[in-house]
Amino acid sequence: MRLQAVDVKLGYGDRTIVDGLDLGIEAGTVTTIIGPNGCGKSTLLRALGRLLRPQGGEVLLDGKRIDRIPTREVAKILGVLPQAPTAPEGLTVADLVARGRHPHQTWYRQWSSDDEAAVGEALAMTGLADLAERPLDELSGGQRQRAWISMALAQGTDLLLLDEPTTFLDLAHQVEVLELVRQLHREASRTIVMVLHDLNLAARYADRLVAMRDGRVVAAGDPHEVLTEELMREVFELDAKIITDPVAGTPLVIPIGTHR
Repeated sequence: MRLQAVDVKLGYGDRTIVDGLDLGIEAGTVTTIIGPNGCGKSTLLRALGRLLRPQGGEVLLDGKRIDRIPTREVAKILGVLPQAPTAPEGLTVADLVARGRHPHQTWYRQWSSDDEAAVGEALAMTGLADLAERPLDELSGGQRQRAWISMALAQGTDLLLLDEPTTFLDLAHQVEVLELVRQLHREASRTIVMVLHDLNLAARYADRLVAMRDGRVVAAGDPHEVLTEELMREVFELDAKIITDPVAGTPLVIPIGTHR
């Protein structure tokens, strides 16, 4: 497993969000975590990205405890895009993406041709090369998300954690961002873990779904195995019909009504 949570307990202060959770992320896959609000999805992603220290259990990166790996080394392996990231006013796309090279900087190694090449490649991969000198606040929502993903790519990591990368985007921009994620996975075999709310988009763009409720994993596996009418009732308290997406061949959720 590329990334593992082993019997982890997560929370904030005295409030426990996740307790006794086990999860493995296989190399070279796109895994999407789904579940109702407050179930612990983002909390789990923060722990996987070493942004939140477990109160119990451990997170393993390539078989090693992530909290024992130097921060700079983790940043060279794993990139994290938090939910609704913010940047200073007036920051250009190129400046933002260049920040992804910080883990590679030391007092004796400053900006180099390798850094310049990494930034250029990240901008090209996300289709933002022509917008490099534009301020972030002049871009559309989809373009801004691509800029943040570019920054993560510039880190040179092959493991990306994306917390609700389509939040606040209209449907066209959601598809734009997820098509980029799929492209990054296909072209470079990157391991990607996302949190998404839209179940149909999650099913279409993920190799593997992880369904959570009340801080525990209820089901994990192929989207066809996970997205069932029984799971919709158990996890989302929703009566739904599951059919096959006529375009993608993936599960398609048709809501019927709440099930309480």
